[in-house]
Amino acid sequence: MILVAVDDFLFRSKIRTTAKQAGVEVAFPKSATELLEQARALHPSMAIFDLNSATLAPIETIAAIKQDPALSSVRTLGFVSHVDTAQIQAARAAGADEVMARSAFAGQLAEILLSAAAPP
Repeated sequence: MILVAVDDFLFRSKIRTTAKQAGVEVAFPKSATELLEQARALHPSMAIFDLNSATLAPIETIAAIKQDPALSSVRTLGFVSHVDTAQIQAARAAGADEVMARSAFAGQLAEILLSAAAPP
């Protein structure tokens, strides 16, 4: 299970389609609170964040995941415009395991989903 905190319709659609083709289960929480609740209930292998999301509080949610002993092992990946250095730094400071450019994320999406879904 992978949680996806993305509110952009086109990216949601791309992720959903790629996940279906790869046989990977994804969920799209509608809020930061819902993401944290689902993380506790579903024990996802990864949480993916659009760091430019205006509604899903990605930086704060990443920090909450990493500060919670029950969730801290959830791998977090954020994607953002490569020129948005402030968001990149904020995500890293919050504890994001990986931060990548939006274009790299889109290009590597299938591999990212498959690697997150693979057994440890």
